[in-house]
Amino acid sequence: MASFKPTKIQVYPKLGEKVTQDTLYWKNYKAPVQIKEFGAVTSIDFSPVTPHNFAVTAFTRIHIYGPFSQEPVKSFTRFKDTAYCGRFRSDGQLLVAGCEDSVVRLFDVSGKVALRLFKGHTKAVHLTDFTSDRYQILTGSDDYTCRLWDIPNATELTTYREHTDYIRCGVTSKLNRDLFITGSYDHTVKLFDARVEKSVITMDHGQPVESVLLYPSEGLLVSAGGRHVKVWDLLKGGQPLVSLKNHHKTVTSLALSSNGQRLLSASLDRHVKVYSTTNYKVVHNFDYAASILSLALAPDDESIVVGMTNSILSIKHRKNQEDSKEIAGQQRRRPSYRVFVKGKNYVPKQDDYLVSKPVKEHLAKYDKQLRRFNVSKALDTALETWIRFRKPEITMAVIKELDRRGTLKNALAGRDERGLSQLLNFLIGNFVDARFTPVLVTAAEMILDIYQSIIGQSPLVDRQLLRLQDLVEKELDYQKELLEVLGMLDTMFASSLPRKEVPCSGIGKSNGLTQGEPSTSKPQLQVT
Repeated sequence: MASFKPTKIQVYPKLGEKVTQDTLYWKNYKAPVQIKEFGAVTSIDFSPVTPHNFAVTAFTRIHIYGPFSQEPVKSFTRFKDTAYCGRFRSDGQLLVAGCEDSVVRLFDVSGKVALRLFKGHTKAVHLTDFTSDRYQILTGSDDYTCRLWDIPNATELTTYREHTDYIRCGVTSKLNRDLFITGSYDHTVKLFDARVEKSVITMDHGQPVESVLLYPSEGLLVSAGGRHVKVWDLLKGGQPLVSLKNHHKTVTSLALSSNGQRLLSASLDRHVKVYSTTNYKVVHNFDYAASILSLALAPDDESIVVGMTNSILSIKHRKNQEDSKEIAGQQRRRPSYRVFVKGKNYVPKQDDYLVSKPVKEHLAKYDKQLRRFNVSKALDTALETWIRFRKPEITMAVIKELDRRGTLKNALAGRDERGLSQLLNFLIGNFVDARFTPVLVTAAEMILDIYQSIIGQSPLVDRQLLRLQDLVEKELDYQKELLEVLGMLDTMFASSLPRKEVPCSGIGKSNGLTQGEPSTSKPQLQVT
């Protein structure tokens, strides 16, 4: 009895994503290093000076990590309640942070105890930052006020009460010590000048503002809130330039690449989108395991650090040439292939006695059912959820094998509403795929012939059958149109090719004889 041959799974060409320079650049990161924090990571800030340590604010602690350390090199734990918005000063020597208890604390990075305590807010302080002259601090609170503080004297300089809801984000100008921007849950973004008693520009974002970002030239401002990311032209009085809506949930954080040509936005939908700042189209996307609250990029884009709601800090470091060489070296140092195939190609001599070891063949579940001629069960196995979504080529191979055997119609017939709906979903989802269309057209025609008599008994099957019928008709129309286009192209190519005459030297044009050769034909008389 001949042995059963397993179903041959055809290898289809993969429909890979388009590889661009951005794809190569943003995929050139190592596997992420994940660190468990004490609570949700609400803020990440890189030190402007080397070695570019970064401060991570989570729950009642602020941890400072080195560029490649997995343990904090410094910790600030003197907070009575949840800490917010740990920010470095431009010289990297001081760190300021807000707190749920409304007190703003100023730390020396090399010390442990707070150098200054700034008291004046009445509710939680979510915004802290240093001005460009290094001697003042900007704070924003849930008491609807933003304030400027003098560091040497630990005194309050100015209070602004223009917002009508929580102030959750802001940024100071790096070019002018008097300018700063705040974003609030009252849907507005305001530009303040410390030399004036009120704001100078107000922009309506339309959603509660979660993050703001200034371009290095400080002519453009980016605000994030709700599902929208908006770009404003400050030189034109806060005129809106672009409104982006590429996230499915609230955008929580913004970052800019080192060259200023790529804008990054993080969201609660677990995605980080990378935009080109020339046309503001998405050029790359990062996917994470949980909702993202904070995002930061290291100088020169050496690291991408993301803080999530599940208390996980994810750090991706850029690959360098040494790592690539090391990986290549490790690949070369793997055990030699000849170790595993030693003796496989040994040819027995004339006097040798060859003992062959029977090889046990392991058949897939659908192959076992095909061997028993259970064609319907084999098709059901190939239509299981994991197979039809992850490995549709297996389902296609089983359908093709059933068609080759002439039993495809039997396998398709006799199905209940659930089984038929499952089959129709697979056909509808893969029918327009050019790799599968030749096989699925045959199956679709059989299904329409078998089940056309039951139309009207199930609304779900009716909708699917009608949609499948529309797909079949559209595919036939596409094929006809393509044949017409192919005929047109053939005509155009044929007419565009130059005509070449084949030279025939020494041949007479009149009678085809060589010049000088006498004609042997006799002259004919013309009868009148």
